[in-house]
Amino acid sequence: MSELGSQVLVVSGGTPARSEPLLALLADRRLPVRYPFRHRRTHGGSGPRRYGAGSRLRRRSSRCGSAIDAVKAIAALLSNPGDPFNYLEIISRGRPLASPAAPLIAIPSTAGTGAEVTRNAVLTASEQGVKVSLRHRSMLPRIALVDPVLTYTAPPEITAGTGLDALTQCLEPFVSHLAPSLTASVAKGCGVRHAPYAATSMRASDTEAHRDMALASLCGGLALSNAKLGAVYGLAAPIGGMFNAPHGAVCARLLPFVMETNVCALEERTPTAPALARYREVAAILTGDATAEVADGVAWIRALSDELAVPSLTDYDLTQSRVAAIVNKAMLSNSIQGNPITLIEAELTAR
Repeated sequence: MSELGSQVLVVSGGTPARSEPLLALLADRRLPVRYPFRHRRTHGGSGPRRYGAGSRLRRRSSRCGSAIDAVKAIAALLSNPGDPFNYLEIISRGRPLASPAAPLIAIPSTAGTGAEVTRNAVLTASEQGVKVSLRHRSMLPRIALVDPVLTYTAPPEITAGTGLDALTQCLEPFVSHLAPSLTASVAKGCGVRHAPYAATSMRASDTEAHRDMALASLCGGLALSNAKLGAVYGLAAPIGGMFNAPHGAVCARLLPFVMETNVCALEERTPTAPALARYREVAAILTGDATAEVADGVAWIRALSDELAVPSLTDYDLTQSRVAAIVNKAMLSNSIQGNPITLIEAELTAR
């Protein structure tokens, strides 16, 4: 561990007791732990008042999507001074980091984002009402410790949301026009095939389901890093920035609509596109029926979201009057670049 540094900053989620075994292990190894702090996902900023890099995020009224996002951002800002917004995509200068981020180890305690194997930190820019990324290759964790046991105690709504997030971030890279064959194989073979079973881990203490969920999340992170995402994530970014809506729930409710819209656009403009066959593969995998059509896959996802009591988008006060602003922001996002076909504004707002 000496090559990673001589001091440890521990960033935990909202339940600090979950990090106590790690702190005990670090104490046994006589590794000094400096400024451990809790990351709060939804309110009050993203950093510790006692830690300079985190404090810079707090002053800019930004939030990080998870503890892993928070530690990635802090690792980057430790060696790159100045206003954090200088480095953010879309809404600011997007200046590249001049110095590599501090080395970090990621230990996910939920299964959904795959952030342990991605090179960016997702931040919510409250003033601009959008989620954006701070991105650099050095922000990829040096070590990712993925243990499904750590997900056992997550609340049911978190388990459901992250499971559906894992499904989305495996499905979108699989149909992406930017997906290399190896990435598509990872997204389908390890991701889409495991994600349906992963979501069932909310229903019971099923250790195999938790394992599948962790694997789907990991594969989703690997896939999206190499193929980008699509319209679901493109729309989810401004929705998450404008409304207090959980990312996984937003993705779950958007996914069926985006699938239908993409398929209609593909059939109309590029009927020989590989993505159409891949959407049918997804439907067959999800339903367990080799003859399933895309509409069957769409219905399966809607039914699962209903069964898991995922709120609708209107439950987060999203009204028709806000759709145009959401779509305008989505069309500027990096995430939407991987969509299997370029959707026009009318297609994104029609549903």
